[in-house]
Amino acid sequence: MENSENITLVKHYFDLFNKHQWKELAALYTDTADFKDPSLGTGIVKQTHEQTIGKYTELSNTFPDVHDEIVEIYPSGDKHVIVEFISTGTAPDNSKFELPICTIFTIENGKISADFTYYDNFEEPE
Repeated sequence: MENSENITLVKHYFDLFNKHQWKELAALYTDTADFKDPSLGTGIVKQTHEQTIGKYTELSNTFPDVHDEIVEIYPSGDKHVIVEFISTGTAPDNSKFELPICTIFTIENGKISADFTYYDNFEEPE
């Protein structure tokens, strides 16, 4: 049963992301969560709610129309949900991006305790 609750939580996460409701989104995480994200450097970085709000506020300031479209949700055990999604948006120079991303969420006691995100962060050659 916990798996369906975790999937509901992840769908709610993406709903809040697409509405750019960063404070509500950050509240879905434990007080300090583990992040793996190329935008934060290499390795695991601990982030507080405030840091998470700051990260996503900066993202939406750079890409005001940033939007994530879920491709597939893969439940894995009773604590993990893997989500494959496409992130799109428009940069300040009006160039558009479409980025396939995969995130592994670890959910414990109804909160996201880890968010390990993978995507190709290399620039395309011109």
